[in-house]
Amino acid sequence: MAVGHQSGGEPDSNPGSKEDKSLKAEEAGEAGDGRVSIPEKSPAPAEAEFVHPEGGWGWVVMLAAMWCNGSVFGIQNAFGLMFLSLLQQFGSVDDPDLRFKTAWVGSLSMGMIFFCSPIVSIVTDILGCRVTAVGGAAVGLVGLLASSFVTSLGPMYFTYGIVFACGCSFAYQPSLVILGHYFKKRLGLVNGIVTAGSSLFTITLPLVLSYLLENIGLYNTMRVLCVLMFMLVLAGFTYKPLLPKKPRSGGGSRFSQIFNVNIWKSVGYRIWAFGIPAALYGYFVPYVHLMNHVEERFGTDANKEVLLMCIGITSGIGRLIFGRVADYVPGVYKVYLQVSSFLVIGVMSMMIPLCDIFGRLIAVCLLMGLFDGCFISIMAPIAFELVGANDVSQAIGFLLGLMSVPMVVGPPIAGFLRDKLGTYDLAFYLAGIPPVIGGALLCLIPWVEARRRRALQKEAKLKEAEVSQKMIEHEKSQEEAPCRNGESVL
Repeated sequence: MAVGHQSGGEPDSNPGSKEDKSLKAEEAGEAGDGRVSIPEKSPAPAEAEFVHPEGGWGWVVMLAAMWCNGSVFGIQNAFGLMFLSLLQQFGSVDDPDLRFKTAWVGSLSMGMIFFCSPIVSIVTDILGCRVTAVGGAAVGLVGLLASSFVTSLGPMYFTYGIVFACGCSFAYQPSLVILGHYFKKRLGLVNGIVTAGSSLFTITLPLVLSYLLENIGLYNTMRVLCVLMFMLVLAGFTYKPLLPKKPRSGGGSRFSQIFNVNIWKSVGYRIWAFGIPAALYGYFVPYVHLMNHVEERFGTDANKEVLLMCIGITSGIGRLIFGRVADYVPGVYKVYLQVSSFLVIGVMSMMIPLCDIFGRLIAVCLLMGLFDGCFISIMAPIAFELVGANDVSQAIGFLLGLMSVPMVVGPPIAGFLRDKLGTYDLAFYLAGIPPVIGGALLCLIPWVEARRRRALQKEAKLKEAEVSQKMIEHEKSQEEAPCRNGESVL
């Protein structure tokens, strides 16, 4: 019959009862009753159906992303060596005004990488990881190459501080997003390996740069670094996307098509996106001012470079260890690893002024580096857990953008306190407070997410009960139909 044929063409939410449903539809058509609309189960999202390779070409993508992290942050972290060469190139090392102006080249460059992140995330959603990464690396290459021909400090702000930094930002962020296309069970380990690339380059690149700057000069050294950026262009071509794109809800407006409003609907993500920047107001203070504190406390002859090496080595180890540990921590409970890292780093910051022996300071730096690696390596896995793979690009981008504010504000405040009080002690004591507060805020995320899941389960049960009630009423109406229509049937 025609009615029975139409009913059979609808999506079947319960394959085991297909024949029964067709029979009931035919009976309803013969009885002349109106159809009871039973809500159909929506198809499973593409992310749930997608099976991550957990390897294969993903290992090549991992190595390419590792090269990206190492190149971008290795060059940025080695700016201290280039800073001295820039002073010698454009004036005198002893000129305080020139030191201040030159320092802004490196600060502007690092800040732009994070300032650009929200824009990068939108471009990544529109153009994809591969196009964004390749284009960004190419822009960074042009900026670094142009910097090697600059003869004054003014243009260096544009070529190195803006063009090169923006290119690095566009190349860096897709390297975090693309990993979620290839890995899920091993995502923590893979992120640990990728982020350890920056630690590896940070430890080794200064040794290479010192040799190059001494033998071939500043400009030729920049041209050699262009080789790293060219390799980064090639690495971007490996970012083959696998996850199918999921259409976004939120209306068909142009705004909703460009800006992913879904991520801000998650209370857990909102806490995370504002809790981490709150913690970072004191997080970077030891990394910026520790060297000056060591000179004031232990003298200029103190081997302060050992502290930087301790932080770099243990940070790389922490990224590998905690990245792997995160794979065994279910769901959003991974955030407790970040909570522990903030608590330890906050306490260690407060202990720096109490270290009157250099060996104790080394122990503090070892712990700070280890848990710094913990914080960095699990940022992307937590983002995937909070918003899902299809929304993770802008989730990471807006977080990095918000992180740029405390990165810029925190260290100058500590420097201001040092200038007013003549010592870094109070600055380090106060620097330990924001990480502790931020870590406490992050503890709310598992509770909020558990509450949200319970609400969704309750809503699903109510809908299921409603559907069952409608089916019972429908069956009763079918049983009563022959009695009501007995004459017409005979």
